[in-house]
Amino acid sequence: MRVTLVVLLALFLALQYRLWFGKNSLPDYWRLQQEVSNQKATNENLERRNQLIYADIEDLREGEDALEERARNELGMVKKDEVFFRLVPDRNP
Repeated sequence: MRVTLVVLLALFLALQYRLWFGKNSLPDYWRLQQEVSNQKATNENLERRNQLIYADIEDLREGEDALEERARNELGMVKKDEVFFRLVPDRNP
Protein backbone atom coordinates (compact mmCIF):
# COMPACT_ATOMS: atom_id res chain seq x y z
CA MET A 1 0.00 0.00 0.00
CA ARG A 2 2.80 2.42 0.89
CA VAL A 3 4.70 1.69 -2.35
CA THR A 4 1.54 2.27 -4.41
CA LEU A 5 1.01 5.62 -2.69
CA VAL A 6 4.61 6.69 -3.37
CA VAL A 7 4.33 5.64 -7.04
CA LEU A 8 1.04 7.49 -7.45
CA LEU A 9 2.47 10.60 -5.77
CA ALA A 10 5.53 10.51 -8.05
CA LEU A 11 3.31 10.10 -11.11
CA PHE A 12 1.10 12.96 -9.95
CA LEU A 13 4.12 15.24 -9.44
CA ALA A 14 5.52 14.32 -12.86
CA LEU A 15 2.20 15.17 -14.51
CA GLN A 16 1.94 18.42 -12.58
CA TYR A 17 5.43 19.37 -13.70
CA ARG A 18 4.50 18.79 -17.35
CA LEU A 19 1.24 20.66 -16.88
CA TRP A 20 2.90 23.80 -15.50
CA PHE A 21 6.47 23.80 -16.86
CA GLY A 22 6.69 21.35 -19.76
CA LYS A 23 6.18 21.73 -23.48
CA ASN A 24 2.61 22.86 -24.29
CA SER A 25 2.00 23.79 -20.65
CA LEU A 26 -0.88 25.89 -19.36
CA PRO A 27 1.14 29.16 -19.46
CA ASP A 28 1.99 28.40 -23.11
CA TYR A 29 -1.69 27.80 -23.82
CA TRP A 30 -2.70 31.06 -22.16
CA ARG A 31 -0.03 32.99 -24.07
CA LEU A 32 -1.18 31.49 -27.36
CA GLN A 33 -4.80 32.31 -26.54
CA GLN A 34 -3.80 35.95 -26.02
CA GLU A 35 -1.86 36.00 -29.30
CA VAL A 36 -4.85 34.56 -31.16
CA SER A 37 -7.13 37.17 -29.59
CA ASN A 38 -4.76 39.99 -30.58
CA GLN A 39 -4.48 38.66 -34.13
CA LYS A 40 -8.27 38.44 -34.44
CA ALA A 41 -8.59 42.09 -33.38
CA THR A 42 -5.92 43.10 -35.91
CA ASN A 43 -7.69 41.13 -38.63
CA GLU A 44 -11.02 42.81 -37.82
CA ASN A 45 -9.42 46.26 -38.08
CA LEU A 46 -7.83 45.37 -41.39
CA GLU A 47 -11.13 43.96 -42.66
CA ARG A 48 -12.92 47.23 -41.80
CA ARG A 49 -10.19 49.21 -43.55
CA ASN A 50 -10.47 46.99 -46.62
CA GLN A 51 -14.23 47.48 -46.72
CA LEU A 52 -13.74 51.27 -46.70
CA ILE A 53 -11.22 51.00 -49.51
CA TYR A 54 -13.57 48.77 -51.52
CA ALA A 55 -16.36 51.31 -51.00
CA ASP A 56 -14.09 54.13 -52.24
CA ILE A 57 -13.14 52.10 -55.29
CA GLU A 58 -16.78 51.33 -56.05
CA ASP A 59 -17.71 55.02 -55.67
CA LEU A 60 -14.94 56.02 -58.05
CA ARG A 61 -16.01 53.42 -60.60
CA GLU A 62 -19.74 54.09 -60.44
CA GLY A 63 -20.29 57.69 -59.54
CA GLU A 64 -18.93 60.90 -60.91
CA ASP A 65 -19.56 62.73 -57.64
CA ALA A 66 -16.81 60.89 -55.78
CA LEU A 67 -14.41 61.38 -58.67
CA GLU A 68 -15.23 65.09 -58.85
CA GLU A 69 -14.80 65.48 -55.09
CA ARG A 70 -11.37 63.86 -55.23
CA ALA A 71 -10.32 66.00 -58.18
CA ARG A 72 -11.40 69.17 -56.37
CA ASN A 73 -9.98 68.36 -52.94
CA GLU A 74 -6.78 66.52 -53.77
CA LEU A 75 -5.81 68.06 -57.10
CA GLY A 76 -7.35 71.53 -56.77
CA MET A 77 -9.25 71.23 -60.05
CA VAL A 78 -12.15 73.50 -61.00
CA LYS A 79 -14.86 73.28 -63.67
CA LYS A 80 -14.71 75.25 -66.89
CA ASP A 81 -15.81 78.88 -66.40
CA GLU A 82 -15.73 78.40 -62.63
CA VAL A 83 -13.90 80.90 -60.43
CA PHE A 84 -12.06 79.66 -57.35
CA PHE A 85 -11.53 82.03 -54.42
CA ARG A 86 -9.13 81.16 -51.65
CA LEU A 87 -9.58 83.07 -48.41
CA VAL A 88 -6.36 83.27 -46.45
CA PRO A 89 -6.63 84.32 -42.79
CA ASP A 90 -4.68 87.42 -41.78
CA ARG A 91 -1.49 86.48 -39.91
CA ASN A 92 -1.45 89.64 -37.79
CA PRO A 93 -4.88 90.29 -36.31
